[in-house]
Amino acid sequence: MTDWRPIFGHEHPYDEQVDGIETAVDTARDDGYTVIEGACGTGKTMIALTAGIDLVRDPDTDYERVFVLTSVKQQLRQFEADLETINANLPDDWNPVSGLTLVGKADVCPYNREGAGEIDDGNVYDRCETLRDRTRDLTGEGGDTTAGTLTARARQQQTGLADSGQTGTAGRFLETAGETAAYPPEMPTYGEGGPVGSETEYCPFYAQYLEDLPEEESDGDASEAVPFDFTSAGLLTPEDLVARSVRHGTCPHSVMGALLGHVEVVMGNYYHAFDPTTTTTFTGALLDDSTFVVCDEAHMLEPRVRDLVSDGVADKTLRDAETELSRVIQPIKFEREGRQAEGGSKTADADLVRGELADSDVSFEELNRTLEFVRDLREELDRRITAHLDRTHRGWKSNLTDLADDEIPLRDPQVPAEDELSEWATDAGYSDAVWVRAEAAGAVVERVLNEAEDEERTRAAPAAGRVLGEWYRRDHTDYFREIELERTWDDTEPADSWRRAYTARLALHNCVPSDAIGERLGSFGGGILMSATLEPMDAFTEVTGLDYLAREEDRPVVERRYGLHFPETNRESFAVAAPKYTYENRGRAGETNPTRTHYADAIAKVARLPGNVLVGMPSYAEAEWAAGVVEERIEKPVLLDAASDDETTQSLKSEFFAGDGKVLVTSLRGTLTEGVDYSGDRLSAAVVCGVPIVNTSSPRTKAVRRAYDDEFGDGFTYALTIPAVRKARQAIGRVIRSPEDVGVRVLLDERYARDSWDSVRPYLPDEGEFQPVSPDMLEHGLERFRSRLS
Repeated sequence: MTDWRPIFGHEHPYDEQVDGIETAVDTARDDGYTVIEGACGTGKTMIALTAGIDLVRDPDTDYERVFVLTSVKQQLRQFEADLETINANLPDDWNPVSGLTLVGKADVCPYNREGAGEIDDGNVYDRCETLRDRTRDLTGEGGDTTAGTLTARARQQQTGLADSGQTGTAGRFLETAGETAAYPPEMPTYGEGGPVGSETEYCPFYAQYLEDLPEEESDGDASEAVPFDFTSAGLLTPEDLVARSVRHGTCPHSVMGALLGHVEVVMGNYYHAFDPTTTTTFTGALLDDSTFVVCDEAHMLEPRVRDLVSDGVADKTLRDAETELSRVIQPIKFEREGRQAEGGSKTADADLVRGELADSDVSFEELNRTLEFVRDLREELDRRITAHLDRTHRGWKSNLTDLADDEIPLRDPQVPAEDELSEWATDAGYSDAVWVRAEAAGAVVERVLNEAEDEERTRAAPAAGRVLGEWYRRDHTDYFREIELERTWDDTEPADSWRRAYTARLALHNCVPSDAIGERLGSFGGGILMSATLEPMDAFTEVTGLDYLAREEDRPVVERRYGLHFPETNRESFAVAAPKYTYENRGRAGETNPTRTHYADAIAKVARLPGNVLVGMPSYAEAEWAAGVVEERIEKPVLLDAASDDETTQSLKSEFFAGDGKVLVTSLRGTLTEGVDYSGDRLSAAVVCGVPIVNTSSPRTKAVRRAYDDEFGDGFTYALTIPAVRKARQAIGRVIRSPEDVGVRVLLDERYARDSWDSVRPYLPDEGEFQPVSPDMLEHGLERFRSRLS
């Protein structure tokens, strides 16, 4: 084994860190995975980075990079901080470890960052692709000019404006990330009419990137277009990347892509490894056995990947696909009927459509059949939604604002069988081929319209066609089909239409993502999966496909558990045997009954403790009730978290941390109960009310439970109970974050305190620390703890 200690960012590693690093290195040399449950303070990020970098820098391994994946931005910042610590403490004769943080195009596009060039978050992806295509067309084989000429022209355009004495835009340059580009804030143009007012827009940043690329592929690779020394730059944060790229006038997103395969540590989120679109278009080169992968917050791996490998198509996308299909079909249809096609110069002509069809294996009749199918599918969708609302919400047309999010299952969630929409299609005369060929028809539509409009845009027809093909191909046990109704508001829709109140979506849910996770993990050389809440380990390795890798591919999977090593005298932990906090016991929020009285009393007792107190409830509705209870009973300021945007949540968190003690009440399914650092005096106590099991009456939840029954034998435990306990453990784990932290942790529900048929106590690895107490003894325990510290 190589000596990893020069890489480790601190002078003295903990015993757990020594064991974790050496276990991970040994296991990865055998193409295996180390699974670590480590309490706060274990130093998991440093374990993972040290092991991975050691393997990458060891000439006797095939590892070329560390690929860090996390679902929480806070943790991404922690990896960045630890990598900078490593670089700051490397031996003087060592090169710094190169690193790169991946973000989306919207975060690094200079125009989008500054709201310039008519680019914003809503159109940045389409505008970028169109501008890139135009830039390539102008500079590629047979193009009118060169990339160097375009960048020079953009600079001259700005200079020309300044020299002409024009006001307004004269002399202004695009500024972002503390740097000034040599280009104007307006998008430059190229054409016979001169640099100002001509017809073809292009991106000067991308033109400069093309100019810097090697002329021939054999001359080098894309990293040669990076205009700065990234091998000695250490970590490149998104802000660093934008600043360095803009300084040289080149495209930050293209530079990020060029660097992907050449830095030692790449950091991103689960999308970058598991989202099919992202891996196909951007990060695919990282998904091989030369990569050591780190899955942080791995307790979120299963639910996040389930979402990523599920699919769906919105009613509005089907509508747009119908329009696009009609536009392509119309010229030939009108020609056959002897009529003139409508739509002006942007409508495809018959020759263009015939040419594209001739170059494909799609016939005109298939285009027509696809259009009929999409049109009839929308009518059937409308019929089913209307019938559902008539059945479940009488008088809904006069009370659209009262409608809530909803689901319409297309089969019995507990009985795998063909869905009703597929049955409808068969009865309507649509064969299997119509589903399967929809994607090919959509691809033809995209090519025709892009050619007709001379603009590369994201079209609806290919996306709709892809989902329709998947709808046919996927099985009915692991996949569940339903109509999702999401609350929205659209005044352009008729006043009595559900489309005014809802966005509808045909959803294809992957209930059991273990195959997708295991297959992707199998493509890497090895790695670490880690979190503070992975127990029970056997369930975790099953639902992530790791047990399959160990059993069928003989790849080692080694488990490690590291508990809290902070002074026990600094914390007190209670499991309070209050009545189960279930809907049957508590009723609706606002009702008065013995269960709610028990919880109101207990929450108030904890909230009276000095300092900041976090109250975690099973839902936002229950959080609102709890906040009202606390406000009535104690003097502290009470902050209520609600489902909101990230900016609002961050503002609430800052308010909580500032000043004297407060009570923050939130949902255990929100973002303030995991991945947030409450170290120091930011939090003195946390109370979790109930076991936050998701709504078991949801059709989708029932389908997942049934699929897990078939796959793992106990769907309720695997799909519902264990993830819920992990949520509770994440929240309660916010209290003690360092050896100096002092605090109280309270789990409030008899299922945490007692052994019974539905007890969750076995899923608390540190259950011995959580003293079972009755509700009337909780205050005595809290007083005893305060006395001990005084």
